Amino acid sequence: MRDVQSIQQIHFNLLNHFRQENPLESELAEIVEGSTRLLVPKESLSEKVPPKEPAFFNPRARVSRDFSIIAYSAFLKNFKGPKIFLDSLAGIGARSIRVANEISSIEKVVVNDVNPQALEIGKSIAELNQVTKCEFSENEACRFLSLHSTRDGRGAIVDVDPFGAPSRYLDCAIRATFHGGLLSVTATDMTVLHGIFPEACQRKYYGTPVRTTYGNEIALRLILGCMNIVAGRLDIMIVPLFVQHSMHYYKAYTKILVKTNTKNCMGYILHCDNCGNRKVVHEVEYTCNICNSKAKLAGPLWTESLHDKDFVDSMISEEKNLTVDKSCITFLEKCQGEIDMPPAYFTLDEIAHRKQSAPPSLANIIEKIKGIGHRATKTSMNPTGFKTDAAIDEILSLV
Repeated sequence: MRDVQSIQQIHFNLLNHFRQENPLESELAEIVEGSTRLLVPKESLSEKVPPKEPAFFNPRARVSRDFSIIAYSAFLKNFKGPKIFLDSLAGIGARSIRVANEISSIEKVVVNDVNPQALEIGKSIAELNQVTKCEFSENEACRFLSLHSTRDGRGAIVDVDPFGAPSRYLDCAIRATFHGGLLSVTATDMTVLHGIFPEACQRKYYGTPVRTTYGNEIALRLILGCMNIVAGRLDIMIVPLFVQHSMHYYKAYTKILVKTNTKNCMGYILHCDNCGNRKVVHEVEYTCNICNSKAKLAGPLWTESLHDKDFVDSMISEEKNLTVDKSCITFLEKCQGEIDMPPAYFTLDEIAHRKQSAPPSLANIIEKIKGIGHRATKTSMNPTGFKTDAAIDEILSLV
């Protein structure tokens, strides 16, 4: 009991010291994420949109950071090179200092941001948690990544978490990632990825979205498609390991391999508003094969799997050893079930709307689809969604 009280007193003394030395003292609050204490701007905890001054911190991204801890920990289990983490747009360092504090196998973490006030808060957080694995860098993100693109300077894990689109950073981020390393990329420009500004999406992601009930999956596939195009230009191959999303962000975790991808992983999702048909096509076509109506095309985008089975299995195993939100395991189990399923899920509300009836139960409709010889499973993309290799007309005939 005395040991616990001593540790609490040390933390209390450290926090008082930071408040005396730091001019931002009155603007910071202490919270806990995972097993890490964070000092964060007070207004970020109360404002609907977290302010950028004195430094940006988004408390709603806590679960995203939990998933990062799980993914990075699972990845490092089998990575043989130097275990270095490069955080190019770190803000106050919430993600990167958690990596240094909660993943014992990590050897070095480099926390980079262009905002010196954010870095000062980050240094205080590192000291509060007695973390010694962190180095701090004040640099523009692309310059930081370029400085780490040499043979001995690359990261085993590189993270890019910008405001809006990550596309401007992809080239230098790929170069800064070790062969066989992990590149994690976040996108927050939801209006662009969901088709409200299709021209902007074409410019930033090289593909066009379609506004559908499964728009979040299209968004993730556009991000991966963009990463694949940029990597291909550098004769580099990406292998998606895991994707995760919330209301305000998308995040993709991909392995980087210095080799040419000979498989065609790009194509389009054809969507018919009239009958609800959706399917993957690799050539441009606009005619629905079920009702012959004019359909829409989303893409070009990534058409292969979003998750790697072995990696998701490893994340599920690793989750037990970490202090993360309980929702993480439920999400991962759904990911595990939908691996190798066709792109584009269906929702219960969509089926009910087309049948003009009450929504069926998720378990019931999955059981019925399996009963006629098709595959079906829940999806991590939507709590009332399911993936199947059955066509829309077959599904409607069962309800």
